[in-house]
Amino acid sequence: MAANAGAPLEGAGVSKIASPPRPVLPLVLRWETRGRLLPLRSVRRTPDAAPPPLPPEAPPWLPSGPADRPFDFCGHVARLCADVVRRCRELAHVDVARLLFDVTQARTAAAHGLQARVTPLRFHGGALTRRRGGTLYQVQRYVVDGRDMLYLVTFCLPRFLEQSFDDKFVTLFHELYHISPAFDGDLRRHAGRCALHSRSQRAYDAHMAHLARAYLAERPDPALHAFLRLSFAQLRHRHGQVVGVRLPRPRLVPLPEGEKGGAAY
Repeated sequence: MAANAGAPLEGAGVSKIASPPRPVLPLVLRWETRGRLLPLRSVRRTPDAAPPPLPPEAPPWLPSGPADRPFDFCGHVARLCADVVRRCRELAHVDVARLLFDVTQARTAAAHGLQARVTPLRFHGGALTRRRGGTLYQVQRYVVDGRDMLYLVTFCLPRFLEQSFDDKFVTLFHELYHISPAFDGDLRRHAGRCALHSRSQRAYDAHMAHLARAYLAERPDPALHAFLRLSFAQLRHRHGQVVGVRLPRPRLVPLPEGEKGGAAY
């Protein structure tokens, strides 16, 4: 069969089709209070979750904001965390204004699995770039209203909201405690092989429970944490929707040789 006259040939072989270029990842993602707002998404009930037999009425003495508006999960968590770090001496280094809270949708109703995670937006020691295999990489920078965010704190919904009140609080402290005491965008490092959770996961979890109990013993405003006593179904029944910020996970972007990460700001 004759070759297509319009197709370029490479010797006697078939023409080589160029692959599409890879998309160029931005070094900086920006959002502004006026203009490009942080994207809010409604959280869905997982497909395999059994519907509640009766409308799950939330007790009226547990406030969660105006019932005629969607429940803003990230806003409530941010306000609670601001009070937690103000009262807890071991978390006093955390500046909640430089934490970015978001949610991810749980795919199944299983109780086990991801509850929450904290993603550092800097490398070890707070460095913006790191060399790997001869290539210099920068982690994407997330900037809100001109302020560099240092950590992305993500909650898996509805799964997180289906935990007990105590477990929700322990999870909250667990993630905040991962933040480096230097508050430089890196994670807290422990001595030994298990650098992120210390040598004993059980001891780590017990310490988080101790911090949570100490916080509650100070009798903070109950309105700040009342939503943690409600399930996802109760919040959705009261507010119609549970919404949260949905952001892409930060990516490592290769830099051209000789370029410094900070120059792209």
